[in-house]
Amino acid sequence: MGPLKGIKVVDMTTVLMGPYATQMLGDYGADVIKVESLDGDVTRLIGPMRHAGMGPVFLNTNRSKRSICLDLKKPAGREAVLRLLKDADVLVYNVRPQAMARLQLGYDVVSAINPRLVYAGVFGFGQDGPYAAKPAYDDLIQGATALPALMAQTGDGVPRYVPNALVDRIVGLTAVGAICASLVHRDRTGRGQRVDIPMFETMAGFVMGDHMGGLTYEPPLDKGGYARHLSRDRRPYKTSDGYLSVIVYNDKQWENFFKATSRDDLRADPKFATFAGRAANIDVVYAELARIFETRTTAEWIELLTKADVPVMPMHDLQTILHDEHLEATGFFPVVTHPTEGAIRSMKVTATWSATEAEPVRLAPRLNEHGEEILREIGYSQDEIAAMVRDGVTRSPPE
Repeated sequence: MGPLKGIKVVDMTTVLMGPYATQMLGDYGADVIKVESLDGDVTRLIGPMRHAGMGPVFLNTNRSKRSICLDLKKPAGREAVLRLLKDADVLVYNVRPQAMARLQLGYDVVSAINPRLVYAGVFGFGQDGPYAAKPAYDDLIQGATALPALMAQTGDGVPRYVPNALVDRIVGLTAVGAICASLVHRDRTGRGQRVDIPMFETMAGFVMGDHMGGLTYEPPLDKGGYARHLSRDRRPYKTSDGYLSVIVYNDKQWENFFKATSRDDLRADPKFATFAGRAANIDVVYAELARIFETRTTAEWIELLTKADVPVMPMHDLQTILHDEHLEATGFFPVVTHPTEGAIRSMKVTATWSATEAEPVRLAPRLNEHGEEILREIGYSQDEIAAMVRDGVTRSPPE
């Protein structure tokens, strides 16, 4: 009974960015119909798995959906999609708009069939610039929006990508907001619209919001960059037996830190005493903190800083985060039973509502698991479905 209950979403996305967005819509209560090729989403093949086609990336990005296989290059496959779209609320796709046009599924075609449809595209670039038809992937957009250059500036000088599909997930989140806003507009006016969510422009704003700096002004006041983020000692601090994440930020936190560590000398130092002084000397400040934190154990620091109300968190790795006391208490990583994959670790829907609580309605589907069911819902007979299987338009149901 999530807040999007009653909303029908046709999901023509693959890999990560689009599926992440549509999974969230499904978690929020929408009926998400994932339209896959006869070979399925490529993420089905990524990572260790118990059964072919059910890899962990797919399992963690495609719950709360139903799966149907259709060959959209065949007229009968395209016709089935058009039938799906006739009463749908949202179509989400993440191929280039030129590819949708070649499939004769462009906005002009689809909106004529269903004027109330929100036609949402998540793809590389805005369609009014020279990059409009270029392909895009997470790594490419990270590079084009300066993230590897920033990583090099804070490390050993070698550009590196962030070890996370950061762009795909940020743009996916942006798409969820844009789609929900478009649904509000549709409900006010009675008409849907096309909404484009480009990766490049979204990430350019995301990164430069922090790092525009003096480039904000014309003429520029500096070469850009947020000094605190770019300090080489802005990192988890080494303790005498491990690492710790700490930020001493505002004046009250610094005063508490001075008292807890008996560092009256720092309180009297203009480089440490005020926010402005610390901002102007951030490298010196972080380097001194690094030296201080090496003098005690991680457990000692957590106890001391927690009592002093100085923000502190453990530095987890991929295994220890699963046993974080807060996440365990909130049940963030429930172990659930998948119909074919057995016990798997899932993750909670993070947003909460007082009246329309949301939770996953189903676990990630097998390829074409709901194909026959969906085709019957849009008016196909058993004989017509059998003919589509015979003609290679769809597949037989999975065993």
